[in-house]
Amino acid sequence: MTDERIWTAAVLVIGDEILSGRTQDKNVSQIATWLDVQGIRLREVRIVPDVEEEIVEALNALRARYDYVFTTGGIGPTHDDITVDAVAKALGVGVIVHPQARAILERYYTARGGELTEARLRMARTPDGAELIPNRMSGAPGIRIGNLFVMAGVPHITAGMLDALTGQLEGGAPLVAHTIGAWAAESEVADLLRRGEQEHPGVAIGSYPFFREGKVGANFVIRSVDAAAVAECTAMLTAGLEALGYAVTDGGI
Repeated sequence: MTDERIWTAAVLVIGDEILSGRTQDKNVSQIATWLDVQGIRLREVRIVPDVEEEIVEALNALRARYDYVFTTGGIGPTHDDITVDAVAKALGVGVIVHPQARAILERYYTARGGELTEARLRMARTPDGAELIPNRMSGAPGIRIGNLFVMAGVPHITAGMLDALTGQLEGGAPLVAHTIGAWAAESEVADLLRRGEQEHPGVAIGSYPFFREGKVGANFVIRSVDAAAVAECTAMLTAGLEALGYAVTDGGI
């Protein structure tokens, strides 16, 4: 394997509703999965409230540390949707009504018998110098400025924005993963897992225990950018588990 550069990203989840538990975040997992395919590793996730100073502080810290930063939430039409203002403040630029975003929203609401109200016009606001991320679901676009991607909080809208960005970000080799499972306690196979990583440089093994049907088991996820190394490590772990007397389920339990 070559020592190729690893591209990294962070996700900043914005919203009081996430911190209160009223809304469960579903965006992090889909962004992480999408990033893997783009050859980019998700390295950090933060959740902050709808407080401008805290958003700005988190954004500046993450932008300095990672190649890409994605935010979710806070770009709707209500007074507490302050992500655009916070992003602009973090970047040291003004906020404008993006002419292309305004035109998109006008077409969207006119086609549905509505109008572009002042509240809806808030969704056309962007930091000065930003590009738009298309949103085929609800009209209001996402925002791309530098290494920062400002996306919706609604998961299916974020999914559409990710589709629009596919293939547009520079990254490394896609991450390959394979899962196997066994009715085995982690403590009983820890040495085998450790040996698997030691004997296969560049491979990471994640162990995810569970308790079902009155029994303890675990799923093991083998990850690498090298598909051959994943296959070799999977075969080694499978043989090792079977030698210990455990039946192995390909794809996990």
